[in-house]
Amino acid sequence: MFPRIIFLSRGSFFAASQLLHISYQSSWTRELLQLGAGAICPDDPIPSIEDLADQIVEILNYFGLGAVMCMGVTAGAYILTLFAMKYRERVLGLILVSPLCKAPSWTEWFYNKVMSNLLYFYGMCGLLKECLLQRYFSKEVRGNAEIPESEIVQACRKLLDERKRTNVLRFLESINERPDITEGLKRLKCRTLIFVGDSSPFHSEALHMTSKLDRRFSALVEVQACGSMVTEEQPHAMLIPMEYFFMGYGLYRPCHFSDSPRSPLSPSCISPELLSPESMGLKLKPIKTRVSMEV
Repeated sequence: MFPRIIFLSRGSFFAASQLLHISYQSSWTRELLQLGAGAICPDDPIPSIEDLADQIVEILNYFGLGAVMCMGVTAGAYILTLFAMKYRERVLGLILVSPLCKAPSWTEWFYNKVMSNLLYFYGMCGLLKECLLQRYFSKEVRGNAEIPESEIVQACRKLLDERKRTNVLRFLESINERPDITEGLKRLKCRTLIFVGDSSPFHSEALHMTSKLDRRFSALVEVQACGSMVTEEQPHAMLIPMEYFFMGYGLYRPCHFSDSPRSPLSPSCISPELLSPESMGLKLKPIKTRVSMEV
């Protein structure tokens, strides 16, 4: 039976928190993230990142769920990583897309403050949308004077219009106060698969995070000509790595096995030395996936 998956997505501007196939959400995230939800009361305290991670446990306990597989994007990946470090027995594995792990740099902190001020004084204005779109999508899909922007970007613009200003502002303020969790990564033993676009502003952070994880349990897939939202821009680049990832749990077994190299995230019964990049003849970190690849 396939395990339940917690999907925490879209960082600052989508921040969609949901359990797949489950409609319940904890009170704060439901009020903040759900389309059509009312604005949060200004008098309500701003939750910390620790609060957001702890709310995941509340959801799991509410539904009587034990260990789960987690998938997160940008800030959502950060929250799920923190959750995995605090509650190791509740996490089977992590699939992280353009993850964060360090405290905001001065550049990011200032950038988030600018966006917060734009939200506060002007709402979801055109300039703010452009700032967000540049953070999460590559220039190839954002378009220019000669090439129209992609349908993905157009859909995101529409979704941004449907978000409550105060709710998004609260989330930005929370994520801008996040602590550095780098030291905790060394103790993270669950299997971890990381995707990042080479045009993502969080590219270097994903490389930093990968360097701190145990190589026996982690792998990085670097997708070329792609921004932070690999799930939207190039989802096909995620298919094969995720197949190998799930094979390690016995959740995916193709009908015909080939002589292709095994994933570094294959079953733990295999001798660790056989899982090294050198023994498999494969450059695992990073794996380059080109836009023009044919399936």
